Amino acid sequence: MSLPPLSSGANRAATIDLSSSRAAARFAALGCVLMAAMPVAMWAANRSAPLVLGLAAAAFLGAVLASGGARRAADDFAALARSPLALVLAGFLAWALLSLSWSHRPAIGFAMWGELALPLGFGFVIAMTGAFVATPPLRRALALLLIAAAALMAFEIETGLAQRIALGIGKQMSFVFNRPVITCLVLAAPAIHLLWTSGARQALDRPLAGLAALVAAGIVLYSDSGAAKLGLMVLVLVWLLARLLPRLTLAAIALGFVATLVLAPFVGRITDSILPPALYEQTADSHSRERVDIWLSFGEAIAARPLLGSGFGSASALQTHPVAEQVSPPRRLLLAVGHPHSAPIQVWVETGLMGAGLLLAAGLMFLARLAPLSAGELAPRLGLFAAAFAMASVGHGAWQGWWIAILAAATLWFGAGRRAGEGKDHG
Repeated sequence: MSLPPLSSGANRAATIDLSSSRAAARFAALGCVLMAAMPVAMWAANRSAPLVLGLAAAAFLGAVLASGGARRAADDFAALARSPLALVLAGFLAWALLSLSWSHRPAIGFAMWGELALPLGFGFVIAMTGAFVATPPLRRALALLLIAAAALMAFEIETGLAQRIALGIGKQMSFVFNRPVITCLVLAAPAIHLLWTSGARQALDRPLAGLAALVAAGIVLYSDSGAAKLGLMVLVLVWLLARLLPRLTLAAIALGFVATLVLAPFVGRITDSILPPALYEQTADSHSRERVDIWLSFGEAIAARPLLGSGFGSASALQTHPVAEQVSPPRRLLLAVGHPHSAPIQVWVETGLMGAGLLLAAGLMFLARLAPLSAGELAPRLGLFAAAFAMASVGHGAWQGWWIAILAAATLWFGAGRRAGEGKDHG
């Protein structure tokens, strides 16, 4: 799942005067530091992105209150909430909440709903305040902290996680870095773009952008994350194509997005019938055969309840849901994997046709809002959209808070260039 831009209200909120209050300036500075520190925070604790985003939202909100701009911020938030894109997202959240009434584990589903809704809410709050400004020093800080996080991960992987083993910290396998690696990849897109297009000290900013790109790509390739490797390939390819053929690339991505979401209930059967056995052998490290088997199992669950789904959050233990009785015995066992390793399939399983339709509408609205941008501004945003959707289509659970939080952060970084006074296209 990808997050739509939050720029319409944020651009109006760009007039906040932090110079009128020392406390407001300090709150805003704290929020900016937190936003830049997210890659390192995710290295230290690989689910920490929602907490970091929430603390940043609190800091920026504090800046608005200290500056006396609460009334204006409330008006901006109301205008943002009435936008068609926000209404569609709110409709999906409402439908997901309603679907808990036919879920077999509503309490757990509600917790997962909160994991989705909170980072989205934090992102809207930050956009509403207008206090997050991607100044040249701040974008350099993001790039440097991203490089630091990648270096720390590479060092730990190279040493066999000796430091974590010695300290007895969490899981001591290299896959614990999959989430922070994806965080570095996602945040590299706005970091590289903002540095490359910076109007100040380009002699330093562009080399730093190039270094951040090399380091982000390097840690992705060095990591265990197959989803991150796919995301890197898609990001680079779409970014380049959008620079050369912006409208054609936008249309192709829109068509691919629609096809992937619409065909999600059948993707298991499609891939099972067209992929040759040799390909499964070549991609065994990415568990390609296992993924297809999982998609086949969850596809049968979708076929059993295509309109309403099985209830939000139900995929975490679908083998105990009544719908499991309608899945063929050979496929039933894989319903216990926790999620279908595909966000489009999970959307269909849990929220049915209604939920899939709402997210389809949100995604197309997002792409429509990108259409007026110049090729230089469209390329990184469209590349990140395509990469994020590709990773979500083969990887982690759709509603994980860290994932929603890093998408919100990347969206906000792109929008923060507008408030740095660098032209309307940065919004």
